[in-house]
Amino acid sequence: MAPTAAHSCRLVVSLLISAAVLRPGLGLYTVNSVYGDTIVMPCRLEVPQTLMFGKWKYEKPDGSPVFIAFRSSTRKNVQYDEVPEYKDRLSLSENYTLSISHARISDEKRFVCMLVTEDNVFEAPTVVKVFKQPSKPEIVNKAQFLETEQLKKLGDCVSKDSYPDVNITWYRNGRTLEPSEGVITTLQRQVDPATQLSTVTSSLVYKTTKNDIKIPFTCSVIYYGPSGQRTIHSDQAFFDIYYPTEKVTIQVLPPKNAIKEGDNITLKCLGNGNPPPEEFLFYLPGQPEGIRSSNTYVLTDVRRNATGDYKCSLTDEKSMIASTTITVHYLDLSLNPSGEVTKQIGDALPVSCTISSSRNATVVWLKDNTKLRSRPSFSSLQYQDAGNYVCETNLQEVEGLKKRESLTLIVEGKPQIKMTKKTDPNGLSKTITCHVEGFPKPAVQWTITGSGSVINQTEESPYINGRYYSKIIISPEENVTLTCTAENQLERTVNSLNVSANENKEKVNDQAKLIVGIVVGLLLAALVAGVVYWLYMKKSKTASKHVNKDLGNMEENKKLEENNHKTEA
Repeated sequence: MAPTAAHSCRLVVSLLISAAVLRPGLGLYTVNSVYGDTIVMPCRLEVPQTLMFGKWKYEKPDGSPVFIAFRSSTRKNVQYDEVPEYKDRLSLSENYTLSISHARISDEKRFVCMLVTEDNVFEAPTVVKVFKQPSKPEIVNKAQFLETEQLKKLGDCVSKDSYPDVNITWYRNGRTLEPSEGVITTLQRQVDPATQLSTVTSSLVYKTTKNDIKIPFTCSVIYYGPSGQRTIHSDQAFFDIYYPTEKVTIQVLPPKNAIKEGDNITLKCLGNGNPPPEEFLFYLPGQPEGIRSSNTYVLTDVRRNATGDYKCSLTDEKSMIASTTITVHYLDLSLNPSGEVTKQIGDALPVSCTISSSRNATVVWLKDNTKLRSRPSFSSLQYQDAGNYVCETNLQEVEGLKKRESLTLIVEGKPQIKMTKKTDPNGLSKTITCHVEGFPKPAVQWTITGSGSVINQTEESPYINGRYYSKIIISPEENVTLTCTAENQLERTVNSLNVSANENKEKVNDQAKLIVGIVVGLLLAALVAGVVYWLYMKKSKTASKHVNKDLGNMEENKKLEENNHKTEA
């Protein structure tokens, strides 16, 4: 007979009460979860065929149970208990796996899966652990500077929102700082009441030295998570280290081996302390008293007399002094003569280029931008000596120190004329050339006295080194006179040349006679050849007649043939 409903209810209650004592089934099982993720807890029990329902509960610190979820095996309906902290966060599957969304630190509890039959209760406990990785540690409240040999707070290393608590370690240049090295660390923890997450702060007090200049400091947190231990490092932090000046140096800009007259010199005094000194005393050559200035002192448009020793020192420590020697380089050049000089052809002209410099200087001569092998010297000037001469010198060690002077030489001369005559190979024309020399360039004019045809009026060559020529081609019909006139600002020069026409006529007559002789010879040869041919034809006809009359007489025929041959011969 089936039990009544009241009997079944009493049986379940008694079984749940007795289960708190019996607890048969599996041992503890741990589920590791990440803060904010979903906690998934399988029931880990085989579902019995006689299952009536399944329930999940958790235990308070005093051991009392709090039921949170119920699922019937028959109706498949799920009921969640009114527990405020798990409202809308629970999900119970058909195989009685319990999921809790948005994991919190407060979810670290002992949960129990309970499967209830009519005559028994089976339990499987699960312990939930929640982990929260801390934020990357950050060094904050950093000291603006650290002073050597003084204990001073370097800064705070802060790691936020971690669970469970983390430890903080300080490093110098990647090596752990130990308390035995004179460092002092203090640790503070703060727990957020709402999230139960911790913020850990470690402060470092440190005695710095000059060896800490440009050395990185870091801190790290050791974090324990679901997958084990991890270490998270902060970014590197560098600190300005203050220390007193122990040495003074002086600098010269531009570099002292390249200073030339007209330059501006900047003297720069430096102390090796930090922060660097801001005021110095500068000592100039011949001045015993120092000039108070910032770390720089400027001299403008220096001359060669500024060469000497320069010094600087601290204003409050005059025994700490630095010095340097400065040479102001100079270069002088004197060209004699210079500018524009006009001389007559054949004159002598001495030229000198005098150099005075702080170092050995190189000298280069140029003529019309072409380098000369040696210094120009003129004992007898020629037109080709005219041009633009430059004496140039420089100090190779000093950039930009270069001097140059120029001489523009003009060589003048009166016009000089020379005339030449050349007959064309055919003898029909003559080329008359007027060679002219002089400066400034003479103008040439031709005059012809007599008759004749001018084939080419004039033709001029380029004017080079005071020389050029002008020529005409003429075919004179009779004796003529050609006059060449050359004139410049200095003088007018005239020269003439007689040109005979006989030579041309004789050559023409000789050619005509030769042609007539050839023609007459050809006509006589043709006449002789015609007469011989006529005689031959006549004798040939006579012999033929005798042969026709005496065909039978062989002896006569032979004689006739012989006679014919003789006649032909």
